[in-house]
Amino acid sequence: MDVALVSSTFLTIFLAELGDKTQLATMALGSSSGRPLMVFLGSTTALLLASLLGVMMGDSLASMAPPAWLQLAAGVGFLIQGVRLLWEARGNLPTSTSP
Repeated sequence: MDVALVSSTFLTIFLAELGDKTQLATMALGSSSGRPLMVFLGSTTALLLASLLGVMMGDSLASMAPPAWLQLAAGVGFLIQGVRLLWEARGNLPTSTSP
């Protein structure tokens, strides 16, 4: 077993999910359902299946395209998303008025 790969994957996903809308939805369901164990089981199963889907898609993409292309596509996608978020935030920031 590749402990380094498992550890880095765990840490990456764990940190990415903190404060994510999935965690917020799980907290809301856990607090309102009165059955936190069932919410835990449901959310754990959903995250496992979503992760499995992501791994399968990643494996398929890796067999179709060179890793450098996938890294470039991911980087460009993150840049586009970042610029879009900054653009939206810029329009939503309050404007200062001079006295």
